[in-house]
Amino acid sequence: MRTQIGIIGAGPAGLLLSQLLHLHGIENVVLEARSRQYVEGRIRAGVLEYDAVRTLEEAGVGARMNAEGLKHFGVNLRFRERTHRIDFADLTGKFVMVYSQHDVVRDLIAARLAAGGTILFEASDVRPCDFESEHPSIRFRHNGQEQTLECDFIAGCDGFHGVCRESIPKAELAIYERTYPFGWLGILADVPPSSEELIYANHERGFALLSMRGRERSRLYLQCAPDEDPEAWSDERIWEELSWRFAVRGEDWHLKRGPITQKSVTPMRSFVAEPMQYGRLFLLGDAAHIVPPTGAKGLNLALADVRVFARALDSYYHKHDSTRLGEYSNTCLRRIWKVERFSWWMTSLLHRFETHSAFERRIQLAELDYVVSSRAASTTLAENYVGLPLE
Repeated sequence: MRTQIGIIGAGPAGLLLSQLLHLHGIENVVLEARSRQYVEGRIRAGVLEYDAVRTLEEAGVGARMNAEGLKHFGVNLRFRERTHRIDFADLTGKFVMVYSQHDVVRDLIAARLAAGGTILFEASDVRPCDFESEHPSIRFRHNGQEQTLECDFIAGCDGFHGVCRESIPKAELAIYERTYPFGWLGILADVPPSSEELIYANHERGFALLSMRGRERSRLYLQCAPDEDPEAWSDERIWEELSWRFAVRGEDWHLKRGPITQKSVTPMRSFVAEPMQYGRLFLLGDAAHIVPPTGAKGLNLALADVRVFARALDSYYHKHDSTRLGEYSNTCLRRIWKVERFSWWMTSLLHRFETHSAFERRIQLAELDYVVSSRAASTTLAENYVGLPLE
């Protein structure tokens, strides 16, 4: 089997890359370890930056997103039982779109298959090979048979626990990481959201986030211990704790309750592997970097990597210019570290740290007060939240 680009992983990064390359006339094959049903059913991030929305539109997969997604022109910070809105439209002229990652994946799979694209689901024992040479390949097993995909370049879009980053010699990678001393207990509930826009709450009992997955389903989070057992939390206990942390004075607001359909605990980690390319193997998305979910940046960073890589490949094949390919890692990392900084800052600003003294807690609240009372500080938050320039 032969193609130009071998893509490992059918998450949003691998699928968007496949779609953009198709539009550029560049052949590609996607290999995915899981089934199509599993990939389309994973419910993950749900906030798309302004330029991520534009990228999906340019890829020809924006119709359902624009019809069913929720445009948000601001976000709310709640502390000391008061709500403060950051107005994206006024401060940046932009918006974000609430549209679940699994819907992005479904749209991309439908588009690739409609165009005759090749996605091999349930491909096992996937191994990138010979990527230090000019003739890389991917070996894998599919339908019970050992197969080899020969290609010009390999795109590692297989996530944090995938095989691609692990295939690079450890001596060739610098790893930067931080593990946070808490996690998020996340729930899905079949109840309309209690707010039209997200609410980030800083409370003495810990952080909470009110989000949504459409007009009829709510997504909510509670700061918890990183090893918390979600089954130890009854539905009643969860709703009571959320009510405490979202408490507000002077507003006609209440938390809507409904059936909880999913519970899980998300660990909090910052992680970057440098460089993001080795030979003819390129890392994209979670294979190269992880951010804590506080700033809603994980999916958006992956899509930004894809855009940079797709443009580099377009230059290579159609202009016979390899400059952008050589600069891929540095181009992406300049943006990644700014986003890592923002995600770390949001996490530090909003969570309760057991090690904080009373002085540090007051400093945290003072910084929140500054962010919402200074137009310059509000603009900084808004610019980062709606998304920094892609290049």
